[in-house]
Amino acid sequence: MTRPAVLLSVNTAWNAWNFRAGLLDAIMRNGCRVVVAAPIDSHAERLVRAGCEFIDLPMDSNGTHPGRDLRLLLRYLALLRAKAPVAYLGYTIKPNIYGSIAAQLLGIPVINNIAGLGAAFIDDSLVTRVARLLYRTALWRSSRVFFQNPHDRKLFVDAGLARADVSDLLPGSGIAPAWYAAAAAPVRADGAPFCFLLVGRMLVNKGVVEFADAARIVRRRFPDARFQLLGPLNEANPNRVPAHRIAAWQAEGLVEYLGAADDVRPYLRVADCVVLPSYREGVPRTLLEAAAMSRPIVATQVPGCVDVVEDGINGFLCEARNAVDLARAMLDMASLPLARRQRMGAAGRQKVEEEFDEALVISKYLEAIAEATALPRRGQRRRV
Repeated sequence: MTRPAVLLSVNTAWNAWNFRAGLLDAIMRNGCRVVVAAPIDSHAERLVRAGCEFIDLPMDSNGTHPGRDLRLLLRYLALLRAKAPVAYLGYTIKPNIYGSIAAQLLGIPVINNIAGLGAAFIDDSLVTRVARLLYRTALWRSSRVFFQNPHDRKLFVDAGLARADVSDLLPGSGIAPAWYAAAAAPVRADGAPFCFLLVGRMLVNKGVVEFADAARIVRRRFPDARFQLLGPLNEANPNRVPAHRIAAWQAEGLVEYLGAADDVRPYLRVADCVVLPSYREGVPRTLLEAAAMSRPIVATQVPGCVDVVEDGINGFLCEARNAVDLARAMLDMASLPLARRQRMGAAGRQKVEEEFDEALVISKYLEAIAEATALPRRGQRRRV
């Protein structure tokens, strides 16, 4: 007897592997086949080796051309007809919109995950208004719509973009605490440079520019401090920080660009503080990883970041889009005694264990799939 299929779609295979591997494994252990539809990249083969079927689904993730979006909708219709899944799981903007519309036209139950609102929701514009109309069309008949923080949930429900009775909260994408083992804070000799690390895509709305501007201010007091950037460049994204600008910062000796990495743990282990000056988030995975490894955090006081960072407890908060206030928080952190930073790190680790364990996310998804499809829910094994 052929096992029922669950189809998950997201804007990159990298995203599916790095953020959803534990969930995909749990769905397969629960008796279903998993089909992942995303633009192909180097992580597609990892998904296949893990037992998933991978479908290369080209999409213009950052574009707004109606013709290309219509072609994407037609691709989803053809794919969903061919695979006939018992449920469709959508992540990121275009899979959430066009994949959901296609699935609902075919009578396939839809479970959405709104993991942050993206650049289109940060500023009010024509793009924002169109995006809201498309979200309302896509989400209104969904079986479940997961949000990663209460701010985004309230925005969608109050604006009539999603129904309150099917909306629910998740603790981000979850994290496996055992994989991100707590690490002792670096003990530095007197005068050794303090290391700030920003982990994320090199985008303007991640606060990368403010990080560089704040570095200049911090250097006036701590001239040897190090400022590291870890994450991929995306020259196709209109919100990108251009590679030549990052290269200029490096030539100035202001920042160190470390490139991208699948495993961030070695970089977190040697950092004194993790910084994320984002304009808005769902629940940022990078901050969960930092907290899991007992690193104190400096982040902006915006939705998503405030769900991870408690000001003065496991980090410091600052104003978004404000390099001066960011520098103030970074200076406060660098001035703390080691013992205080260690206590902050321990508080972050405890928060992750209690509130953001991946097992909580997996449990909610298996429950939602069972309710939407009438499939039995079996016991699951946690991913370590």
